[in-house]
Amino acid sequence: MTAKPTTARNTSLFGWWRSAQSASQERLQLRLESLVVLIGLCIVMSLLSPFFLSVSNFLNILLATATIGVLAIAATFVISSGGLDLSLGSVMGLSGVVGAYVAVTIGAPAGFGVLGCLVAGSLAGFVNGFLVTRAGVPAFIVTLGMLGLARGLALVISDGRVIYGLPPELIYLGQGRPFGIPMPVIILIVTALVTHYILAFTRFGRYTLAIGDNENAVRTSGINVERHRLILYTLSGGLAGLAGMLFMARINAGDPTAGITYELTAITAAIIGGTNLFGGRGSILGTIIGALIMGVLQNGLNLLAVQSYYQQMAIGAVLILAVFIDQYQFRKEAKV
Repeated sequence: MTAKPTTARNTSLFGWWRSAQSASQERLQLRLESLVVLIGLCIVMSLLSPFFLSVSNFLNILLATATIGVLAIAATFVISSGGLDLSLGSVMGLSGVVGAYVAVTIGAPAGFGVLGCLVAGSLAGFVNGFLVTRAGVPAFIVTLGMLGLARGLALVISDGRVIYGLPPELIYLGQGRPFGIPMPVIILIVTALVTHYILAFTRFGRYTLAIGDNENAVRTSGINVERHRLILYTLSGGLAGLAGMLFMARINAGDPTAGITYELTAITAAIIGGTNLFGGRGSILGTIIGALIMGVLQNGLNLLAVQSYYQQMAIGAVLILAVFIDQYQFRKEAKV
């Protein structure tokens, strides 16, 4: 009688391993497809604008992509586990304001400003995770509420004003260029490599994808799903805090309105990169390609002097198209 639970658990773990191998092949295919789209978009933009292929413009694209890329990584972790975080943009704005408040208004050293960004974001993520896992409130409602709460708190802390005058050490994190490479791009690359390893090669990453694929099976295997989700939302908030720090340092100010609609762009980038909107599949490298696609799209539209509200329409249309294609492929594979 005692051997059956162990056998069942081993079978479940073996099933996860087979699913992981299959998902790895799917992620590779999706990354290649996303890469083809990115190259095609670059070709189109280079034909439409003579300024697109300049080195300075590519650096601008990478610099603009850094913040969205970090947010998209946060979205990838949550979405691939079957969750949703609509508060990423607002938490990013709140984190930047907290960091600027600590460094400028309080006058603390620059390191405490960075810490303030990360702690503020992590706390917001923890609250999201706690309400989702312990209170049983749907993630859509919780994070939608946090979207408004974090934005309002940022306005309260800053008194509705932009906090200027960051110390040089903080500004360097957003405007420094060691070896000619923008510092935010370096931070994005390091963050992407670390999180890619976590999601693709660690037990934490396998559990994340398994929860998104079949939560009941994971519970049966004895995994504490609630605790794992709580960590995921806290991690998501911490990454939003990092994005807030990058944005704050880049513009040399804590702006309470920063990050408006950024969650839409981040979620779109994650889905374009191969993350399944309903969980079970995600790729950090694919997400970075998706973020670059969004960055190239926005940059190209700016070079073509397209109005900002048309750009928002384009992002929304890309999101709908990405979800449609993802679900079409899913239904097609299900019929085979």
